[in-house]
Amino acid sequence: MSRLKSSVVIHIGAWLIFMMLPLITTPGPEGTNKIITVFQTSNYWVSIAIYLFVFYFNSYLLIPKLYLQKKYLLYTVAVIGMLAAAYFIKRSVDVPYFRNAVMNGERTPPPGDRPPGDRPFRDSMRPFNDSSRLFADTTRHFPGEMRGEGGPPPNDGNFGPRRQPFMRHPVDLFAIFLLCTIWALSTATRITQQWRETEKRAVKAEADKANAELSFLKAQINPHFLFNTLNNIYSLAVRQNENTAASIMKLSNIMRYVTDEVNRDFVSLQSEVECITDYIDLQRLRLNKKVLVDFSVTGNTEGKRIPPLVLMTFIENVFKYGISSHESSVIIIKLFAEEKSITFFCQNKLFATERKAERTGIGIINTKQRLEHMYPNRYLLNITTGDGFYTVQLTLQI
Repeated sequence: MSRLKSSVVIHIGAWLIFMMLPLITTPGPEGTNKIITVFQTSNYWVSIAIYLFVFYFNSYLLIPKLYLQKKYLLYTVAVIGMLAAAYFIKRSVDVPYFRNAVMNGERTPPPGDRPPGDRPFRDSMRPFNDSSRLFADTTRHFPGEMRGEGGPPPNDGNFGPRRQPFMRHPVDLFAIFLLCTIWALSTATRITQQWRETEKRAVKAEADKANAELSFLKAQINPHFLFNTLNNIYSLAVRQNENTAASIMKLSNIMRYVTDEVNRDFVSLQSEVECITDYIDLQRLRLNKKVLVDFSVTGNTEGKRIPPLVLMTFIENVFKYGISSHESSVIIIKLFAEEKSITFFCQNKLFATERKAERTGIGIINTKQRLEHMYPNRYLLNITTGDGFYTVQLTLQI
């Protein structure tokens, strides 16, 4: 709405400046009398109306209905017809006005558009032959006049049948130029506006596509995460573990976080750390003494933001693939919160019976796609499987 108001103000300002031009270009006394004289001239307002019509008729009808529909030939014919009609209507109003001005003996023609070559009349209208240069009349001259010897008086200022100026009028090149300029400005303004709207629609479509993809990825992550957690609690309940109630409380905290925060693009890093802590505590309840979990958070987490659950996929995989019922193992999870970056590190031992193919499953793929959306060219993800360990290191530039 503000953009529409701004456009209206710009149009009104531009037309007001255009309407003031005759006050500068028209000869005559300066001051209030000149302004009143200009604004009381009917052909001035007719000219303004014609220019307004050409501008907006072309901008809001011809271009949308013909040019933008690729009907170029029809548009060209319509523009030529519009300009020709505007020119002849303007001339039909201007010429009688100038005829009356000459016949009334005015010093200067009325304000507005004058025929080419027009200039202030002299005080006495004495050398009436000047009108032949002003209006290109084809009057019949007396022989004495042709020899510069003078001739009969101009019949008290009234033109008799011998003198008929305006019988033929030259082409008003200035009016044609002005009409073509108005049409060109109208076309340029409309085409520029259309180009901006097209660009805006393209950007919006791209943003909508990215948001739709991100929402789809989040929808895939949440059921996957909750499914694994419920399996863990189920295993505790089957064994009638005394920590089952505590596990349910941890799950409740995680569910609240998932429900309230996961639909946002970014959440506080502290909230994400609390969710990770609850999840690790929940996992510890079912682990045996052969598994050691080393979890630590270093640095200041306040004031930093991160996409929700973006680290959870890697943590889930650590507990899914880094535990063996026959061998001891160490799970390392570390988070470093620095001033302008967040670094996540996790590592677990590889076992011979591990299903390596699942490591590149939907969770990791979705997380990579989320990172592409949220941190374009601002993240580094490095996953290695060397020396018998599966290692993930993720650095986010914030």
